[in-house]
Amino acid sequence: MQPSRRIRPRRVAALTSVTVLTLAVSTSAGTGHLTPGAMTAAGPVALARTSALGSCMINGPLDVQMSEGIPTPGGYSRSTGTVHALTLMVDFSDAPGEGTAMDRYREFFPKTQEWFAASSYGRLDYRPETPVTHWLRMPKSFKSYGIERGAPFDPGYRQLVQDIVAAADPTVDFRQYDLLNVLVTPNAGPSALDTVLSVTFAGNTEAPVADGVPVSNASFVYSRQDDGSGTYSQTGYRVLPHENGHVFGLPDLYTQEGGGAVGHWDIMSEDWGADNDLLGWHKWKLGWLDPSQVNCTTTRGTSEYTLTPLERPGTDGTRLVFVPLTRRTGYALELRTHEGNDEAVCRPGVLIYKVEADVDTGMGPVKVYDAHRDSGGCTRSPNVHAELSDAPFGAGESFSDPRTGVRVAVTGADAAGDYGVTVTRTR
Repeated sequence: MQPSRRIRPRRVAALTSVTVLTLAVSTSAGTGHLTPGAMTAAGPVALARTSALGSCMINGPLDVQMSEGIPTPGGYSRSTGTVHALTLMVDFSDAPGEGTAMDRYREFFPKTQEWFAASSYGRLDYRPETPVTHWLRMPKSFKSYGIERGAPFDPGYRQLVQDIVAAADPTVDFRQYDLLNVLVTPNAGPSALDTVLSVTFAGNTEAPVADGVPVSNASFVYSRQDDGSGTYSQTGYRVLPHENGHVFGLPDLYTQEGGGAVGHWDIMSEDWGADNDLLGWHKWKLGWLDPSQVNCTTTRGTSEYTLTPLERPGTDGTRLVFVPLTRRTGYALELRTHEGNDEAVCRPGVLIYKVEADVDTGMGPVKVYDAHRDSGGCTRSPNVHAELSDAPFGAGESFSDPRTGVRVAVTGADAAGDYGVTVTRTR
């Protein structure tokens, strides 16, 4: 087991002054179900460093709380196969549930399931389960738990988890689930437009125990991400896939300044506004890409690749090219188009970004390079970081880093929608 850890403050939303805090404490989750003492690694654990992709499996130092490294350390929830998500709806005496508990549940499902199914190409069978279909009334007022932006696990969240366990007993057998979703009545706490409280504790080894297992992977969702534009009912659910991303071992990609490093190209950067997907690096990290869909460029010279759109289902075609620079960092290339979950893509092309496994969550571990700097972007979707919306490189455009001797050129697109690229290494 690894020591308890916390993720630092979450994100500032693109077009608002919203600050969100996400915490993660790592690591001790179960395999399939939360079996006492069992440990598991998330993501592509079958990939050994002796494989052809070993040089591209960069990793971070032990003091990084939640790393972009591959493979993901043990203890997070599995991200492939069938995952059972216990989903409970809670309210309080000073914030009684609005509508029915199942109304709150339907704000997130089946859309969360469908999002994960599309993003994982069907490799994650995400099953939300609601053995309790009514509001679970907590024995204390919401105010008395002291939950606010930045609140630590102790004492407020510890008490809340203990009270949830007591209220759910004996209906719920916590041994049957991989993770816990707590959907809080939206009138508890401030509006998400003011302060977003949604938070995740992942692999918390100090979590309260229920039915002999720690409630160690838990996501709490508050309020509604409704900016008044009427988009909430279509896209507001994505705060839950973002929070569950932490349970699967994904770090936050925004920085203290907001989503300016990655923009809307990954749900771990921005989950507001129109639908979006995960980066190819994250899909590999989660075990959703086959090794045959990833290419590792390690030698000097020029290599040619044909990229298939990342969002397109199937196991054929190259979805990710990685160029390692050190054992901690490298460049990633992928083709993003207006398909699948990528509803907001307004300029298709080859997305180029740097991954740094030694940079902590919320500190900017990924940086997208903008092919059209200072253009203002091409999207008009609300709450989307517009400047990076036209970041992909198109035919005839190239990226160069003289310091590392790496150059990427986009050679063109074919009738099937695939793009050709060349990667040149001089070092």
